[in-house]
Amino acid sequence: MQIAMEKVKNLKSVNHEGCKVKLRAVQDTLDILKGKWKISIISSLSFGKRRFMELQREVDGVGAKMLSKELQELEINGLVLRTICDTKPITVEYELSDYGKTLEPIIAELIEWGINHRANIIERCKTSAEVERK
Repeated sequence: MQIAMEKVKNLKSVNHEGCKVKLRAVQDTLDILKGKWKISIISSLSFGKRRFMELQREVDGVGAKMLSKELQELEINGLVLRTICDTKPITVEYELSDYGKTLEPIIAELIEWGINHRANIIERCKTSAEVERK
């Protein structure tokens, strides 16, 4: 994996082949993370283990059936680990795998970008409202 990363870093974006490789990598990433809920689920799990119902409460708006489907896909792709706990009633815990944890810097960047974007929008709305008042 490290060798592949070095190759990508060495490709110049102006080079047609380099551009194709980078676009394919972005598409591969989006194919794994696509959907309304996966990034929110990964974000929640980046803070530690969660039981199914905890995840459902944290990921606002996701239904049990959809959460189950998304967790299953994340598990198939090696991003999430599922542990059945020996309790009564049986509980299931989910956590990011080591491979899933490699997404944490991406999630952190999304969080930072989202905070900045919200601040930008709020500032633009304030500025627009001030202009209208004049």
